[in-house]
Amino acid sequence: MSVLDRFRLDGKVAVVTGASSGLGVAFAKALAEAGADVVLGARRFERLADTGALVEAAGRKFAAKQSDVTDPDQCDALIAFAIEKFGHVDILVNNAGVGTAVPATRETPQQFKSVIDVNLFGAYWMSQAFAKANKNGGVIVNISSILGIKPQGLPQAAYASSKAGLIGLTRDLATQWTGRKNIRVNALAPGFFPSEMTDDLSPEMVEMVKMFAPAGRLGDPEELAATLIWLVSDASSYVTGITVPVDGGLVMP
Repeated sequence: MSVLDRFRLDGKVAVVTGASSGLGVAFAKALAEAGADVVLGARRFERLADTGALVEAAGRKFAAKQSDVTDPDQCDALIAFAIEKFGHVDILVNNAGVGTAVPATRETPQQFKSVIDVNLFGAYWMSQAFAKANKNGGVIVNISSILGIKPQGLPQAAYASSKAGLIGLTRDLATQWTGRKNIRVNALAPGFFPSEMTDDLSPEMVEMVKMFAPAGRLGDPEELAATLIWLVSDASSYVTGITVPVDGGLVMP
């Protein structure tokens, strides 16, 4: 196997949550370009056809199912759907996520819980479903955030807590499953990339990010997706339990 062959995903089946927009679309497209068939999950089912079209344009097959990761039964159903459609499932990308920007003294219990339910609990329920159904090993990648590593001057207690929790969850599941179930678990920690969440940033905030990031710019979703392909492929077969910042240098010590 050549070094480039290690990045190929031919014969693999990947499940991507939150695949209706933003980074989820970029992830699905990259997985297909690397050779995987892709199962798309999201609450906004009507948007998944557009993502599926990108998968098909890359020469791969897709299947889509409406799913809400805050419901463990729907997480089980999404994995079962993937196996029904393709016979097996090899890769899980826990991308579904929401964010808030509320000062901590004004954030309501429901606002805080709603973010944790999707970003942290949802990734856990999906990971459980994947591990229970998986018989031949596989790979999970949790999409965390640099806000789970280092504050960025934004009032995002719920979001930062959920993303820091994902990093802890990644380490624990890697410890439990890498040797026993042959399931590697890693995390990506994106910096600032164009997405629905960053669309709400003011021009001043965008300029501040560019000023403080050594790269001097926002990221391109394809740069993040390329790192994902490394983590889910045999190119990283001896890598588990880590969180990889892709942030233009923002969280350098």
